[in-house]
Amino acid sequence: MTHLLTPSWVLTVSWLETVIGWFKDPESLLLAMGPWVLLGVAAIVFIESGVLFPVLPGDSLVFSAGLLHSQLGLSLWVLVLTITICALAGSQVGYWIGARFGRKLFRDDARILKTEYLVQSENFFNRYGGRSLVIGRFVPFVRTFVPIAAGIARYNRTRFILWNLVGALLWGSGLTLLGAALGGVTFIHDNLTVIILLIVFVSILPMVFEFIMHKVRARKAFEVADQIADATMAEESPDADKR
Repeated sequence: MTHLLTPSWVLTVSWLETVIGWFKDPESLLLAMGPWVLLGVAAIVFIESGVLFPVLPGDSLVFSAGLLHSQLGLSLWVLVLTITICALAGSQVGYWIGARFGRKLFRDDARILKTEYLVQSENFFNRYGGRSLVIGRFVPFVRTFVPIAAGIARYNRTRFILWNLVGALLWGSGLTLLGAALGGVTFIHDNLTVIILLIVFVSILPMVFEFIMHKVRARKAFEVADQIADATMAEESPDADKR
């Protein structure tokens, strides 16, 4: 797997605290939405699925919504359908953004729409093709930018729709139903914060792994380049000519 999206940009302290709070306590976020909870979940899933704003609690929010659907006064199947449709639609919009605007929206010095993130998403997409729309669903940041990369690459629209549908079903329906299935387990309710943190930790593991592997590969590449440079200098030295 190529180097994924490494969150190297700097957020302000207050914004970072807000984001961390969302991820750590999606239950409070859901309850704070009140009667608008279904609309709120739909908006977050839609935006995070490809509409240029990846810093939202995707996995943990969807799981928690399924877990707490009864407490939130939501029909499980309406929730599943809403999340799946919004995940599907968000990625379709991301594809359109990529095809329509290309790389114009990204800048090297941007806080969120950094060129670096787009390049890494493009590398990820080029390696896995349509499968990246399924794999990337379960990786924060990646699920937002991969549809855009697919649009920029002018990936076949029909194939994009099919892979996007598979990804939306597995991620949206899968996580929501998993949360609902575990809703009756007392241990899950009593340790919801720990479970949410575990989900967040597991979801960012691919980024951590790729960050480490990127550093290892970069170090090896530097060592090889250094060895080649030393060998070249040795061959070009006067002593080498005399021999």
